[in-house]
Amino acid sequence: MVLSLDRLTKTFGNKIAVDNLSMEMRPGVYGLVGANGAGKTTLMRMISAILEPTCGEVLLDGKSVADMGADYRDMLGYLPQDFGYYPHYTAKDYLLYIAVLKGIPRREAMKKSKQLLDSVGLRDVSNKKIRTFSGGMKQRLGIAQALLNDPRILILDEPTSGLDPKERVRFRNLISSFANDRIVLLSTHIVSDVEAIADRVFVMKNGRIVSDGSIHELLEEVEGHVWEIAVDPADTEKWEAETTVANLRREDDKTILRIISETTPADNAVRISATLEDLYLYHFPTERS
Repeated sequence: MVLSLDRLTKTFGNKIAVDNLSMEMRPGVYGLVGANGAGKTTLMRMISAILEPTCGEVLLDGKSVADMGADYRDMLGYLPQDFGYYPHYTAKDYLLYIAVLKGIPRREAMKKSKQLLDSVGLRDVSNKKIRTFSGGMKQRLGIAQALLNDPRILILDEPTSGLDPKERVRFRNLISSFANDRIVLLSTHIVSDVEAIADRVFVMKNGRIVSDGSIHELLEEVEGHVWEIAVDPADTEKWEAETTVANLRREDDKTILRIISETTPADNAVRISATLEDLYLYHFPTERS
């Protein structure tokens, strides 16, 4: 199975949201990272056949997904940033309702709903109204509905938003086990989640993919450009204004800054190993993940 984007472009008036983008995905987990406004959601909506490209096309094994129609949608699972739900439904009833919309037979839907509620840690609240759920619980329910039809292609837009660390670990384990023979594309600002499970990462900026590769390959871009420096706490704001500071911590009477810089920022700077978050800030120096 090969999902290909061929010169995919989307414009809104004079604004180019996705700019002549081509890429290819085979079974595995793909991370999509980028600042707000980079075009990530527009791209995912086009891959999900919700938004029509201005030009270019999405292909599955060489066939246009626009021509495949319902056959493609049957293979697809999608979690938007803000998924729609009915607050007066219980979690179980909501999944059964979504199953009807997806054409899943009731007996199969009952079995699958129970399994998924268990997988996302909602089994004990399956008969509670969604309006009583926390933000993290609602997000886990959204993940469950995206998996309901056992999709071959899973598109997740900010799936870990609102999840606490324990819930994020559960999510990562679920996706890792799910993706053996499926294509999973997930977008998130929490780059540690991408770093933990993605086989390949796409860095998107101004509608284009500016970098892509395995975690190891991408970290080579920023390796040698990450430093630690001890400064007087009173000088911290000056360093933040003049450099890209990825992190800071206090040690005794000093503040230890983690700085992204292509040149040595100070005589006492020590070069350290890079992380995916460092790569993010390397490409988006004014953003924090």
